[in-house]
Amino acid sequence: MSYVSDSSSLNKALRQQYLSLPQGHFCQVTYVWIDGSGEGLRSKTRTMDSEPKSITDLTEWNFDGSSTGQSEGRNSDMLLIPVCMFRDPFLLDPNKLVLCEVLKHTREPAESNHRNSCNKVMEKVKNLHPWFGMEQEYTLFGVDGHPYGWPRLGFPKPQGPYYCSVGADRAFGRDIVECHYKACLYAGIKISGTNAEVMPSQWEFQVGPCEGIEMGDHLWMARFLLHRVCEDFGVVATLDPKPMTGDWNGAGCHINVSTEQMREEGGIEHIEKAIEKLGKQHAEHIRLYDPHGGEDNKRRLTGRHETASIHDFSAGVANRGASVRIPRQVGQEKRGYFEDRRPAANCDPYAVTCAMARTCMVEEEEDVHELE
Repeated sequence: MSYVSDSSSLNKALRQQYLSLPQGHFCQVTYVWIDGSGEGLRSKTRTMDSEPKSITDLTEWNFDGSSTGQSEGRNSDMLLIPVCMFRDPFLLDPNKLVLCEVLKHTREPAESNHRNSCNKVMEKVKNLHPWFGMEQEYTLFGVDGHPYGWPRLGFPKPQGPYYCSVGADRAFGRDIVECHYKACLYAGIKISGTNAEVMPSQWEFQVGPCEGIEMGDHLWMARFLLHRVCEDFGVVATLDPKPMTGDWNGAGCHINVSTEQMREEGGIEHIEKAIEKLGKQHAEHIRLYDPHGGEDNKRRLTGRHETASIHDFSAGVANRGASVRIPRQVGQEKRGYFEDRRPAANCDPYAVTCAMARTCMVEEEEDVHELE
């Protein structure tokens, strides 16, 4: 039996009694942001006199950056700039969740704010109508750091029966998965699917297709909802790219990419050109595909467990052991999209989509330098 948090055993029926109290015309708005680690999420809530109808109805806020790894104590105020609003699946309508960019007091983006530069690149390539879809893998753990549902002593049966599985002896934590799915749908996140993964207690959800900057906005908020749902159940969702050593799959965040040209008749030519460009920038993309400059992916991209080696770039049709996969249907129809399988589960989707757009969609080199 995995250990769950003490908070998860609190009386939820009593909690619901308070949550169901009327709140008049007031609205609770929870501001969400990425902290200094580039991986963690933080939030705090404020009261508004009425329900905000759009992002323009929301004001800037601030927080103590010295407590989130984003500033020093002697000059600690950081600014929260609302950028994307969602319905709140925990407090329900009319309450809101708001994703924010973080700025310094100088109004320059914080070091962990990759959305700012990503948005500039997406504006530059918007006429290409870039679509992205990301496949977020994660692993459930007890609060004691032990994989949820694994035997207290020893290991579960080897990989094989767990992928897309059904049954109490092979699918661990489905309640969390289904609650997260419904929470995303309620919030307005473009979640498109979910499934159990190859390693026991590992799951995946997909977000997309999203156009431009929307990809990062929706995936980050989906991650926030995942952590909040897990909090209610008393377990932990880790995005570690290799949470268990040994003969167990790692966790990635594969990205599916297309432009309008790729989706049109004969688009395979543009797909192949983009893949060729990616091959030339392999090392740079590896550096951007996890928050530690590629160090996390070293443990995952070994050439085993459905990955390509971190040291080599490869591509192929229907090849899940390649860096970039062209789906079988795309190969047959000669148009569609491609899948880059290198991003780690803990990647920043803003950094990944920005790198993808720079490499594959921004044509003139001076345009790229202009944005740096």
